[in-house]
Amino acid sequence: MHSTTDNAGFLPLLIRLAKEKGVIGYPGDGANRWSAVHARDLAALFRLALEKAPAGKNWHAVGDEGIPFREIAEAIGGRLGLPAVPIPADVLMLPGYFGFLANLVTLDVPASGLVTRQTLGWEPAQPGLIADMENGHYFPAG
Repeated sequence: MHSTTDNAGFLPLLIRLAKEKGVIGYPGDGANRWSAVHARDLAALFRLALEKAPAGKNWHAVGDEGIPFREIAEAIGGRLGLPAVPIPADVLMLPGYFGFLANLVTLDVPASGLVTRQTLGWEPAQPGLIADMENGHYFPAG
C-alpha cells in the first residue's frame, strides 16, 4: 500500500536503506514482481465491499498487478541519484544489504484484482506505485 501519508511502509524502508548504503539494491535480476494499491483506492474498495458484498467474501485490492522489483529500485535510485544494483542470490541471505528484509524482497507476488473489479465495480483511480513515487512525497527535500 502506498500514499502521501506512508512513512513507515515498505517504500520508506527501502528508501532509508538506499540512503544508508549509497545504492539501491534489488534481488538477482530484479524480475520478481510486487503488487500494490494506493491507500485511497483501498478505502474505496473497503466501502464497496461493505455496501455490496456478501459477508465472508475476500477481495483483492490490487491496483498494480506486478511491478518488477528492479523497476521499483530504479525509480528509487533515480529520485535519490543512486545506482540500482543487483544483489546476487548467494549473498542475499548473508547479513548485508537487505538484512531482515532479505526473505521478503525475493518474493514474486503478482496478484490480480480482476474478480474484485468485475464483481464490485471497483476501479483504482489513484496513481500507481511508480507514479506515486514520482509525485515526490516519498523524497522530501533535505
